[in-house]
Amino acid sequence: MADRNGAKGATQGETAGLGALPAWNLGDLYAAPDAPAYAHDLADAAKRAREFASRYRGKLAALAAGPNGAGELHEAIVAYEGLDDLLGRIISYASLVYAGDTSDPANGKFYGDAQEQVTTISSDLLFFTLELNRLDDKLVDRLAATAPLEHYRPWLDDIRKEKPYQLDDKLEQLFHEKAVTGRGAWNRLFDETMAGLRFEVDGKTLAIEPTLSLMQDADAAKRKAAAEALAATFKHNLRGFTLITNTLAKDKEISDRWRGFTDVADSRHLANRVEREVVDALVEAVRAAYPRLSHRYYRLKAKWFGRDTLDHWDRNAPLPQVAQRTIGWDEARDTVLSAYGGFAPRMAEIAQGFFDKGWIDAPVRPGKAPGAFAHPTVPSVHPYVLLNYQGKPRDVMTLAHELGHGVHQVLAAHNGALMAPTPLTLAETASVFGEMLTFRKLLAEIKDPKARKALIAGKVEDMINTVVRQIAFYSFERKVHLARRRGELTAEQLGEAWMSVQAESLGPAIVLHPGYENFWTYVPHFIHSPFYVYAYAFGDCLVNSLYGVYQNASDGFVERYFAMLSAGGTKHHAELLAPFGLDARDPAFWSIGLGMIEGLIDELEGLEA
Repeated sequence: MADRNGAKGATQGETAGLGALPAWNLGDLYAAPDAPAYAHDLADAAKRAREFASRYRGKLAALAAGPNGAGELHEAIVAYEGLDDLLGRIISYASLVYAGDTSDPANGKFYGDAQEQVTTISSDLLFFTLELNRLDDKLVDRLAATAPLEHYRPWLDDIRKEKPYQLDDKLEQLFHEKAVTGRGAWNRLFDETMAGLRFEVDGKTLAIEPTLSLMQDADAAKRKAAAEALAATFKHNLRGFTLITNTLAKDKEISDRWRGFTDVADSRHLANRVEREVVDALVEAVRAAYPRLSHRYYRLKAKWFGRDTLDHWDRNAPLPQVAQRTIGWDEARDTVLSAYGGFAPRMAEIAQGFFDKGWIDAPVRPGKAPGAFAHPTVPSVHPYVLLNYQGKPRDVMTLAHELGHGVHQVLAAHNGALMAPTPLTLAETASVFGEMLTFRKLLAEIKDPKARKALIAGKVEDMINTVVRQIAFYSFERKVHLARRRGELTAEQLGEAWMSVQAESLGPAIVLHPGYENFWTYVPHFIHSPFYVYAYAFGDCLVNSLYGVYQNASDGFVERYFAMLSAGGTKHHAELLAPFGLDARDPAFWSIGLGMIEGLIDELEGLEA
């Protein structure tokens, strides 16, 4: 099992034009699922959690009010953080093993067992933040102003934002333990169902990643065949996906109602530490910009194809009369590292470690989790990156994106397990900035007008996918969750909601053919992280504004940028953006980011003249 899951580190064999693709080495977490160290850590975590509960449950108020309140609370938080890191290591390893091949029953059992064991152990810790939040605010403020507790003041301030939505201890424990058989189980069912789907394209049976990749093929017939194969398989599995979506939406409604959240997205805004009005301003600004961004661009793209409209399977098609080539892994690596190094050598140095130390898993494999991610694991180890690399230009940008996450996670790790995690709205900053650096470097080196046009068009499409498409996804989720409060939704209702937001966001130049109404089924964020999607748009617009600051006043920018990433979750977005003269609460802020996309479309139109 160790070799199959990459615990010893490896590179896959040569893959058609890509070179040797790396498989990750999970040995820095554990040598294998049956390794003695893994079993030891599980037992140790259980023992320490019981001892922690015995020592502190029901006693925090008295300790805080005592003569050494700050010291006592500091000692308790240090112990709690150590357990958080240990449990995080265990579940991170299990989830990465599972992501490597979700179709393997042994991996599924290992991951499922780990979820249950970690949930059971952490039940003994659940009381801690609840009791901390029942302490008098003035007392906590006074104690947190003194050493050594002041180190954890950002975390104490942060968890107190959850205070209005906390339930009593027994209810919290019930919610916590039922998650394994509730949301967690439905998430796993979605993952395993999606990994098991197969699509018949031109006589070949493909998994979802290679099928989706064909939607970017230069051959229009292949794009259409892939789209029809996706539609056919999604339709065949529609009943299951409809049940999963209805169940999870109802599960969320129950949780929100008990906790006192009023809007369907308020719990996500709280988790992101962003105000509802900030998100509403973003959504309003992007929706108002649809005609200037996506509608305008797709009209232009249809013109390049000699048509008035494009079929939905042509939306991400490469430009006609532009040579397509496969980008090997070594070239992709060197491109991204060079772009990072041009901005800051330290950034390239951190990213280089991912390649040198076996922290990346790149090949497409049957059963492997689709898409891409950077998993932070825990501060005591390091992040891991999963890709499904197929040599397309967008795959290079995905590498740049996920490495940006990885660099961010490495820089924030010094804050410790409790304060390293960054709210999702700012968690996309380094990833999108890494993409922008890579794009700008490539653009500066291109002299051929056709190649320059293709690169700019690709970037515009990526930005539309990140901003316009994700806000459309957010609008779809709002429709679904609001409608679910009135009763269970049929597949037809879900399809109608999907088609309405897609038509609005993509515009009249994209023809949505029958079958597209079921494409909502494969978006994992709807399942795993409801309302996460606006974080991508937030991050893209934020990075566009940041990059504008960098271009206009680069002196000292790198230092401020690294300070922002290094802050992890210790500061609010307003405090982190202030050194750059930016404020996401200002409606004009979003116009800056959207204006950069418009500027690139202007340049494309200029190339037509």
